[in-house]
Amino acid sequence: MDTKTPTTPNAALPNPKKDMADLDALELRRFALRYALDEIATFGPSIDPPKATEERAEAFAVLDEEATRLLCAPEVGALLDRLESNAGIIGETRAAQVKILKRDRASLVNVPPEEQAAFSRLAVQANDVWRRAKAANDWASFEPYLNRLVAARVSMAHAMNPDADPYDVWLDHYEYGTSRAFYGPFFERVKECVVPLLAECMASPRKPSHRVVEGTFDERRQWDLARNLMRIEGVDADALWLGSTEHPYTGGPSIGFVAIATHVYPDNVLSNVFSMLHEGGHAMYEQNVDPAYRFTSLKGGTSSGMHESQSRFFENYVGRSEAFSEQLTRLLAKHFPGQLGRMTAHQLYMAENCAEPGLIRCDADELTYPLHILLRYEIEQLLFSGEAKAADVPGLWADRCRTYLGLEVPTDTEGALQDTHWSDGDFAYFPTYALGSAFGAQFKAAMVRQGVDFDGCCASGDLAPIREWLRSNIWHWGRAKDSAQLMRMACGEDFEPRYYTDYLVEKFSAVYELDR
Repeated sequence: MDTKTPTTPNAALPNPKKDMADLDALELRRFALRYALDEIATFGPSIDPPKATEERAEAFAVLDEEATRLLCAPEVGALLDRLESNAGIIGETRAAQVKILKRDRASLVNVPPEEQAAFSRLAVQANDVWRRAKAANDWASFEPYLNRLVAARVSMAHAMNPDADPYDVWLDHYEYGTSRAFYGPFFERVKECVVPLLAECMASPRKPSHRVVEGTFDERRQWDLARNLMRIEGVDADALWLGSTEHPYTGGPSIGFVAIATHVYPDNVLSNVFSMLHEGGHAMYEQNVDPAYRFTSLKGGTSSGMHESQSRFFENYVGRSEAFSEQLTRLLAKHFPGQLGRMTAHQLYMAENCAEPGLIRCDADELTYPLHILLRYEIEQLLFSGEAKAADVPGLWADRCRTYLGLEVPTDTEGALQDTHWSDGDFAYFPTYALGSAFGAQFKAAMVRQGVDFDGCCASGDLAPIREWLRSNIWHWGRAKDSAQLMRMACGEDFEPRYYTDYLVEKFSAVYELDR
């Protein structure tokens, strides 16, 4: 008697070739949706007229819901499971695609598509309210939107992982594998270094001055300066759109289309310099991902922390280095000969490295910068735990500014309204700025150890060897490798915050002539 189970010819048999073709089709469709979403997100806040907000929000929400439904369809889950079981056949790149798609899908599959769409709609509206609130110093108008955004993110986190703390869910979302258990000891270590070091700098008789870069600087010349900075940095101008906005950002839908939006201040030329170097670091990461990843989920940076490591690297480790000050001095003199033509490289280096507590995070020096991040990290935790509401934020902000920076906050525009992130619902993003700074210190140490003449490159203005090290070790891999993998591959060791704290101690002890 034949006991075999009857089968229908060609039914339900594994077919990796067809599955790979279906994967490619899925990725291309998702790419098209992301392209449209990224264009709306990138250009909407910069070029749309004020009355377009509601319509932009609706268009974004509809496309976002379509993208969510596409990835979360049951047949897509089955496809990814089959491909995962055939990892040895489909190849390394497609295996990486499957890993990332499954991770992205897991973060969305239990969130109803209409809830995701409602959040997207809310975020577009909240960002528009925030822009007007910041200009008018009107916290009260933004307050209800912040409460709604927090509630939405808490609800989504419960759906994504009901067994985890909601804030931990979003920390992991922006930097895979992290939580408060990771960030708590990291920030404690940074605080133990920065707080006493800052106090020593403030008490030192050596007082670096930024007087040499004070004045009023023509905005048109500052935009010309910005373009020259990008050329020196190595940003591909043929794959770049440059525009203006209230809060600087880098975005864009593809390797061949990256957007930088920034601003210039007539009374602060260095804000332009370091904003451009920062955003240029983001742009080069996006432009230098392996071209084979263009239409896949592997396009783009692997995490927010890794992305911020690249922006902070060019802003600080290159831009604020003593070696690069010679190049930067010449560039500033070229664009502002009457104002900065007689400034020396040493004077510029001292000016750009004054450890001087200020209210604005984006313009903070390297030493005080992580205290701005710590302030936001602590407030976000209180919002997500329910211990604080939006009405409490200005007071919490003022208390922490007083504690960490020794400053009073005169307006909400200079306080809790200064950043765009909360209006976009990007809670748990801020910690990645500090983490990225720490990643950068470890990358610099590794590239020097591996033979890159870092100071020589910065002094000559030829940053190609630095870019090549970052391209081959970080940028090339897109999302195919996680941050922890990239760190081990590039540096031969796991992440170690000591590189960051040692760097800060060494640099600012020299600038302020501290006896350490």
